[in-house]
Amino acid sequence: MEETKTPKTSETPKHPNVEIAVKNFGPIAEATINLQPLTVFVGPSNTGKTYFSTLIYALHGAFNGFSRLPRRRGYFSAFSYTDIPDILKKLNTLDRSFQFSDIPQETRTMLLSEMENPESLKAELERCFDLNSITELIRLKNDQRDEMTVSLKVSAESQKLWNFNLKTSESDLTTQVSINKNLVLYPKERFISKEQFFLEDIIIEFPHGVRLNRYTEDKTYLPAARSGIMQSHRVIASSLVERATRGGLTPLEVPTFSGIVADFMQQLILYKESEVPDEGITQLAEAIESDILAGQILIKPTLSGYPEFLYRPQDTGEEVRLTRAASMVSELAPVVLFLRSGIRPGDMLIIEEPEAHLHPGAQTDIALTLAGLVRAGVRVVVTTHSDWLLKEIANLIRIGDLKRKGVPQVKKMESIHWLLPEEVGTWWFQKDGIVKHIPFDPTEGIEPKDYEDVAYKLYDRSVNLQDLLEKAG
Repeated sequence: MEETKTPKTSETPKHPNVEIAVKNFGPIAEATINLQPLTVFVGPSNTGKTYFSTLIYALHGAFNGFSRLPRRRGYFSAFSYTDIPDILKKLNTLDRSFQFSDIPQETRTMLLSEMENPESLKAELERCFDLNSITELIRLKNDQRDEMTVSLKVSAESQKLWNFNLKTSESDLTTQVSINKNLVLYPKERFISKEQFFLEDIIIEFPHGVRLNRYTEDKTYLPAARSGIMQSHRVIASSLVERATRGGLTPLEVPTFSGIVADFMQQLILYKESEVPDEGITQLAEAIESDILAGQILIKPTLSGYPEFLYRPQDTGEEVRLTRAASMVSELAPVVLFLRSGIRPGDMLIIEEPEAHLHPGAQTDIALTLAGLVRAGVRVVVTTHSDWLLKEIANLIRIGDLKRKGVPQVKKMESIHWLLPEEVGTWWFQKDGIVKHIPFDPTEGIEPKDYEDVAYKLYDRSVNLQDLLEKAG
């Protein structure tokens, strides 16, 4: 990919630190993972990479993001009318912050009670994983289901913000939330006048030096099945509507989608270009089109109401349906579309196998896109089997380290994408269910042990076969 200058993003929030730990979760026996601006999951198939990615998505959805103050989807702490004078007295100055303990005790108790209600999180986990019961997530041990635990810790600047813990067995489910009473919050510039005040109406998440277009962070999950969904989403949507209509086809049992696939399809069906796109992120989408796809992804309205996505190659200018385009186009089309429409600084983007159906050279180009997203303030999580992608991420870390050290040859390269060592976390999922951190090594880069084992086996095999050929010759 040609090196393109990434414009500075003026309102980029700093992500709180997020640690998620699990035990006996699906195929994972034990894992404690710190989410970085770029988090990479590697390892053999069926070791839990998608499970953990889906858990991140579900937790993010249940708490409306990993912000300084937890919020449950559909649950917002309301202040009674009698609380308003006291709250306004404490929060009506814009030049100072306040602490969580300054909020009336009754309101804090209400907030914690709502956060500890297990039903909304249970429902979100079951929806995202397409489960009949959350107990299906519990890892089997000795042909029996053991106890499963999930822990979420959010902190910033060495200060604990809030914790969440879930514990479940075949017969019991408990949740617990704690919020640091010294948690620092900031008032909004103005208050909404109404009898019922909501927490979001008077509190923002960031200091006044940091501004966002909205006060919630969004999430997007691009599943591994996105190529097939891109090619058939209109057919699937039409079929589901037909079956849901009275007098339609004979009712049959319709298979259900996991929440991540359903959300992805819904975003495609309701797709609209952003009226106020982020310049830096839009340029990343344009770079994918020009440097990897060698063409444009187009949106065409249809009579059915479902958009049709087309590909226009640079050389012919002919509009081609995705079913006739190369598989690479179907894989990267949703990446381009969501960068142009749905992704903003402060958001989370999860991509399964961004290297799928790509030539090794294009796989390294995708690493530049990931680094560009990090520079724009997007938190990115990827699962991958690509050694090429890992090698280029390692190169970008080396560039970032050199830029930080002021090396003249690199310092002049203002247009290049780069990463810092502390911005990248790589995690190795193993067949025994234990997840380990892979530290970046300036010499070796990012090299999972099983990749080394495969390389050594291939080398030994080629040497032995070559030796036999020479003897036979």
